[in-house]
This record gives sequence, C-alpha cells and structure tokens, in this order.
Amino acid sequence: MAPEQNENRLTHLATGEAGEAEARMVDVGQKPVTARAAVARAEVVFPAGLLARIEAGEAPKGSLGAICEVARVAGILAAKRTGELIPMCHPLGLDHVELGFERRGEDRLQITCRCACEGRTGIEMEAMTAASIAALTVYDMTKAMAKGIRVESVELLEKHGGKSGHWRSERA
Repeated sequence: MAPEQNENRLTHLATGEAGEAEARMVDVGQKPVTARAAVARAEVVFPAGLLARIEAGEAPKGSLGAICEVARVAGILAAKRTGELIPMCHPLGLDHVELGFERRGEDRLQITCRCACEGRTGIEMEAMTAASIAALTVYDMTKAMAKGIRVESVELLEKHGGKSGHWRSERA
C-alpha cells in the first residue's frame, strides 16, 4: 500500500484489512541518500542556587565538568541506539554526534545536540534522544542534592536534508 503524499497524515499508521489502524515502519528504500543533520535541545532546571553549588564542586558525583562529560557519553550512546529505543525509527549510521553544555541564567543548564549522517530518512529523533538522555543523566547525577530538579523543553531546533530541506525553529 503506497502512502499518500499528505504532510498531515501520520506516516507510521496504516489502515489494516479490518479498517483498524496498524503500526508500520515507513518504507524508505526508494528514497535517495542525502546529507542529513539535526540540532535539538533539552534543558535541566535546578532549584535556586543548586547549579552554583554544583559548579563549586559540591555535587557528590563530581564537578559540573565531570557530570557533563558523563552526560555527553550517555547522549552519544543514546543517539547511536535511537532505532532500538523508538519503535518506528530506522537505524541510522551516524557520521557525527556532538553535545554541548551551556549555563543559561542562574539555574538552567542547556544541552544541545547536533547529529549528522548520510541517509534516506531524517536524523531528528537521534538528536532529540541524545539531548534527552544527556539531560536525564545530569538529573541522575545531581538528584541527591535536591528533589526539585526538572528536565524541560526537549525540542528540535533545526534540521537539514531530505525532501523538506532546511527547517529552523522560531525558538532556535
């Protein structure tokens, strides 16, 4: 069954013989291989003053630098395994995964991930998964200091490649 060319249609759902929705992995076999890239962001929000304490070396699991390095490795591993974690994602051979950590204001740590590959399908989920898992790793390594830490605003900021070309969020 060939999918309709309608952007508003859910591509991972098909109508089965009984008329019920059925999950399906989209067939990308005929799509051309193109350069793909995506940038995603997640933020960790700390209770007032906690991020400064972590930066001062008061975290039981290490300095902010050490925590970010563990989170960077976790994010890279997550990007590489996205096809195993998100049921309808195609496994992609990643060419590059880069994570950055930046303090935003007094109590926010912004995590940005950029992923790139040559492939037949988008790489947005890999970037978002990496940013999310890196943020959760920061949470895990700092949760002993406070219960009110939050992971917020996991979002796609930009994508390049494929039929839809370049897209950039207003919030980027």
